[in-house]
Amino acid sequence: MVSKDFPSEFGQSCEPTELKRDISLARQTGRLQIVSIPPRPKMSRSALFATTFLISTALAAIGPTGTLTLTNGDSFSTPTHLLTLSRGDEFNINVVDSLTNETMLLSSTIHWHGFFQPNNSYQDGVAFVTQCPIAVNDSFLYTFPTNDQAGTFCDLRGPLVVYDPEDPHADFYDVDDETTIITLTDWYHGPASTLGVVPTLISTLINGLGRFAGGPTSQLTVISVTQGQRYRMRMINTACDPNFTFTIDGHTMTIIEVDSVNVEPLTVDSIQIFAGQRYSFVLTADQAVDNYWIRTVANGGTTGFDNGINSAILRYVGADEVDPTTDVSTSTAALVETDLHPLVATAVPGTAVAGGADVVMNLAISLDFTTFLFEINGDTFTPPTVPVLLQILSGAKTATELLPTGSVFTLPANSVVELSIPGGSAGAPHPFHLHGHNFFVIKSAGNDTYNFDNPVIRDVVNTGTSTTDNTTIRFVTDNGVFSTGSRRVEFLGSNTFSSHIDFHLELGLAIVFAEDTDTISTSTQSTAWDDLCPAYDALSSDEL
Repeated sequence: MVSKDFPSEFGQSCEPTELKRDISLARQTGRLQIVSIPPRPKMSRSALFATTFLISTALAAIGPTGTLTLTNGDSFSTPTHLLTLSRGDEFNINVVDSLTNETMLLSSTIHWHGFFQPNNSYQDGVAFVTQCPIAVNDSFLYTFPTNDQAGTFCDLRGPLVVYDPEDPHADFYDVDDETTIITLTDWYHGPASTLGVVPTLISTLINGLGRFAGGPTSQLTVISVTQGQRYRMRMINTACDPNFTFTIDGHTMTIIEVDSVNVEPLTVDSIQIFAGQRYSFVLTADQAVDNYWIRTVANGGTTGFDNGINSAILRYVGADEVDPTTDVSTSTAALVETDLHPLVATAVPGTAVAGGADVVMNLAISLDFTTFLFEINGDTFTPPTVPVLLQILSGAKTATELLPTGSVFTLPANSVVELSIPGGSAGAPHPFHLHGHNFFVIKSAGNDTYNFDNPVIRDVVNTGTSTTDNTTIRFVTDNGVFSTGSRRVEFLGSNTFSSHIDFHLELGLAIVFAEDTDTISTSTQSTAWDDLCPAYDALSSDEL
């Protein structure tokens, strides 16, 4: 989650700039307690996900212990970060807020996208849901165990990889390192506040580099391979908005991981990837030594590949350092989500019928064309003045007690939850992310049937473009963590379920699930977490 501003030729990305809050807190008997909650001020909904991202030509690896400093930079010279761990490591990253550009939010948080955070919801990093933002010139140490999780994650602007020493797919590839990570993102050439209600991307960036129509023939990302070797490519969509269809001329891709979950190998020739989703695929360098276009087709912005736009280069060792001349081909084996199945058979919770769960909810998305705000079941999400977790710690436990009104749903512990999301709403398709859990996609967009046998397990799902779509997922409330919204739907002990499209989240497309509030209300947090809200509340308006 990220604030953003980059004074460069490419301009800025997509974080709103407006944020104000005013809460009164006091410390009583060793814990924070809400003394008063004044009327909600006008604030950016995307303040929920205020952190900074840096895009560049190189990856600077840190982890599992280190410091991540948030600074302003430009797309040509600022190194981005790669966080690497091994399964079972403890994660200790001190996030330092050193932002200076006042056209963006200066306060920040980082959500560690894909990590469950069991019994650690205060480490989930969702502003105004699990914490107050980190004040400018301040820091916060995120520390949590990775437990048994491994695979490809992100903080939504940088890759985060947990390597598995016992990877069941290890025999499928020869190389898996920082050179085989692929990030896809959008670039808008201007501050978010100037982009209008429906921004249109100007550049597609692959690993931080790209060209734009009418622009210079600037450097493109080059992925180097050796003929005969097999590469585990970890692809992450870190975009604010678009989904991309990804291809590599002359090559197929064998998918082995989806959103950090191992799947049965599936060979395809194109992958549609939505914001926040991750795929690992094996690329076999079995073609002639040459250069091959890597192509991304976004669902917005300038189309085509003239002068290398929407492209990167796959270069075999020994090939000339020139742009490829390969021709685009028609896909004959595109990825279909229902063809993905978990490598380890896992029973779908509940009974094998639609609605066969303890809690069944329909989440109807609509757009109010008067206010131009999104609604879920008639309510627009507005960030609360006090983080939801802090509200629960201070005694609020029911949906009627928790703010924002109409956007917080309480869920019982150890129950099966089924969520159905009709497709075809304005701005569709919406990628939704659930915090704190993976879920079973028992009905995918574009499919008419339910799968209660072996559906894909993931944490970001596409809701579909057709009004006949009804994407349906199931999960068990066995964590006690939070979630939110459209680009991100998150669940957190107070969990957020939200759209993973930043602009839609800014327009209110999110909800919060307060899961097992009895347990959360007795949880403990670090003193540093307690100090976040007083520090943030003390900021002047130009420091927010």
